[in-house]
Amino acid sequence: MKPQFKIIASSVLIASTMMLTACSSSSPAATTVPTATATPIASVSPSPTSIPTSSPTIAPKPIAVTPAPATATDAANKQIKALFELAKKGLIPDVKFAAHIGLFDEVEEAWGKADKTEGAGKGIYATYSKRNVVIGFNKGMKIFDVRSNAANLQKLTLKQIENALGKPNNTTVNGDDTIYIYKVNDQYQLKFIIPKSTGKVDHISVYSPQDTINNMAG
Repeated sequence: MKPQFKIIASSVLIASTMMLTACSSSSPAATTVPTATATPIASVSPSPTSIPTSSPTIAPKPIAVTPAPATATDAANKQIKALFELAKKGLIPDVKFAAHIGLFDEVEEAWGKADKTEGAGKGIYATYSKRNVVIGFNKGMKIFDVRSNAANLQKLTLKQIENALGKPNNTTVNGDDTIYIYKVNDQYQLKFIIPKSTGKVDHISVYSPQDTINNMAG
């Protein structure tokens, strides 16, 4: 019985060994490491440029204010008052020789001989046609009257003169001409000579009555 038992035991042992070997051979040789799946990178789209919902406000440019042009009445008023201011000094526009102060010798030295010289009233009058000027002087060569018939003066009317200076102090008539006389001061008069035929100034005169006397007379 013992030998038979040994045979059986050996058989069982062999069978067990074979079974273990079979299990070992069926097991995987190595643990499979799962391959890492690449995570897709999300593409980054550029942020859209913000568009203003409304147009930018443009500051308005300052508007240059052009002064209104002076009316003809305003211009005449200014011109006539300027004549009156000059007359206070014995002067007319654009002439540096003053009544009561200047000598005709000085005029001839600066301007040369007159186009025409003639006696009139209480003195002698020299005409400078290109300058639109007539100079009155006495026998002592002292200037007592300076006259101008410049074109810009010949647009003036009596109404404009009276608007600027008021009513004249005196009025005289010489033929077709009416002479409107304004006393400027104790020395000078400002005269506007207006023909009836035109109703506008022919010439003006800044006059020094005191100097019509010949101071050189004996």
